[in-house]
Amino acid sequence: MNSLFLCHIKEQMWTKRYAKRTIESYLHWIKAFIIFNDKRHPNTCHNKEVEAFLSHLSNVMNVAPKTQALALNAVSFMYKYVLKNELTLELNFNKSHIQQKLPVVLTQQEISALLPQINANYRLACQLMYGSGLRLMEAVRLRVQDIDFDYFTVRVWQGKGSKNRCVTLAKELIPSLKKQIQAVELLFELDNDTDNYQGVYLPFALSKKYPNARKELGWHYLFPSKSLSEDPEVNALRRHHINETTIRKSIKNAAKQAHIEKNVTCHTLRHSFATHLLQRGADIRTVQEQLGHSDLRTTQIYTHVIEHGANGVRSPLSDLL
Repeated sequence: MNSLFLCHIKEQMWTKRYAKRTIESYLHWIKAFIIFNDKRHPNTCHNKEVEAFLSHLSNVMNVAPKTQALALNAVSFMYKYVLKNELTLELNFNKSHIQQKLPVVLTQQEISALLPQINANYRLACQLMYGSGLRLMEAVRLRVQDIDFDYFTVRVWQGKGSKNRCVTLAKELIPSLKKQIQAVELLFELDNDTDNYQGVYLPFALSKKYPNARKELGWHYLFPSKSLSEDPEVNALRRHHINETTIRKSIKNAAKQAHIEKNVTCHTLRHSFATHLLQRGADIRTVQEQLGHSDLRTTQIYTHVIEHGANGVRSPLSDLL
């Protein structure tokens, strides 16, 4: 990152303990805002320029409402915490109104066909995404100690919206999980014998609160990368989690091999988890808690998937045929 201004914003966000991906997203949209204004320094812009930028995202770029909101949050952060010149709460811009897509859901038969086709190195992570309703990044960021074999629970820390939750664990995955932990332990022993190994990454101030935790097995990733790498923030040798892109590609390839015509992604497994729970009669509030949704309306979208026809209406053609 060549811009001293953007580097300063990044440092401010690290100080406030923002997640790495949030920092990357905010910097992307702040940079886009600067470019939109012909690379003028944001000090020379304010409400009017922000309104024009947000309207441009909606009118020209046709972004989704969540994307526009993310861009607004990024620019607002810059003006509030970096430039100390807050934006007005009554910004006047054209809001995006793209309708939310209905989720793509696989049948249980399609799930049964898909999972065996997934590369064995990534199958367990995918089974957890379907079996426990995890998001992709929640799965790859799991630590060894997040699996509770006694209560058949997976603990999710700092999920979307920085929320923590406990989700169900399929008992059938226990043998595979214990085998995976044994593999992690072998890497753990090798890493500790490696010169300059600084232990696993710990977020926020945990490394200060628990100074020995970074070299304890329980804190290491359940799905570690194949090789050690340098943490660019502190120039420390660590073993990170597996790259999420490889899982995405593996699922795409598995869907082709299973001859599934639907657009299958990692999130499709989470959608299928929620839908299949509701089909089995689970209470929607329970499903909401399992998914970690703040708003019940977000969970209710799955009820539209399981209803036969639109809103449960039987077609009159069915009576004729």
